[in-house]
Amino acid sequence: MDLGFTDHTALIVGGASGIGLAAARAFASEGAHVVLWDRSENVSDIAAKIADEFSIRAAGFLVDVADDTSVLSALTRTLQTVGRIEHVVHAAATGSGKFGFPFTNLSPSDWPRVLSINIMGMTHVAHALAPHLIEHGGGTMVFIASIAGQMGSPTDPPYSASKAANINFAQCMAKDLASKNIRVNTICPGMVQTPLNRAVWQSWFNQAPDDQRLSYDEWADRKIKALVPIGKWQTSEAVADMIVFVSSARAEHVTGQTINVDGGAVMHS
Repeated sequence: MDLGFTDHTALIVGGASGIGLAAARAFASEGAHVVLWDRSENVSDIAAKIADEFSIRAAGFLVDVADDTSVLSALTRTLQTVGRIEHVVHAAATGSGKFGFPFTNLSPSDWPRVLSINIMGMTHVAHALAPHLIEHGGGTMVFIASIAGQMGSPTDPPYSASKAANINFAQCMAKDLASKNIRVNTICPGMVQTPLNRAVWQSWFNQAPDDQRLSYDEWADRKIKALVPIGKWQTSEAVADMIVFVSSARAEHVTGQTINVDGGAVMHS
């Protein structure tokens, strides 16, 4: 199936690892050129490897999404390099690094960093890129949230709250930008083996009584069996496949939607 990405350019925020990197590779496999924004010092090297593997153009820029000035500077450098962006994927996020069940395990001081990166980071990217897409007659934006934002997951309340905000703001944008030929959707992964997921386990492990501690694999296996009807991990590649499809012309009537890639963990009637 030709998804029509040849000579399009996709900007992947948080594109140096995890779901963001999988999305960049998925776009590149469809013939799109890619730009990676990330805090990783290796972002340019990672972009170069993608360019070599898929014979497309790729560039990487060091960006701190929590800093509006950094985002705007990166956009200027990006447009000087590629000229135009058709597709935006925002996959940059963080957790509190603590096990927040009950939430009183946390203190108010544990919240600002998560909200700054997960909510204001999304806000900075949206405000920077929307005018560019409007100017050029349209495009797509996909924001990576989480099923935690739909069901009040108690594991990390700041993370869950920020993901709920991502979903809501994406819906606001979808309504605002639909008349500008810009589609905005949210993808919510379920259980994915990423550094963020392992950090959730580590924060639980650090607070668990010695006789109740489980290895990461044991802990994850129990969560999968308890929460995911399909009975297996979701993968970064599976999430990336949905990102690319929703960004394609095959999904031209899909906007303002929250799409779960979660093995059935959350089911809405």
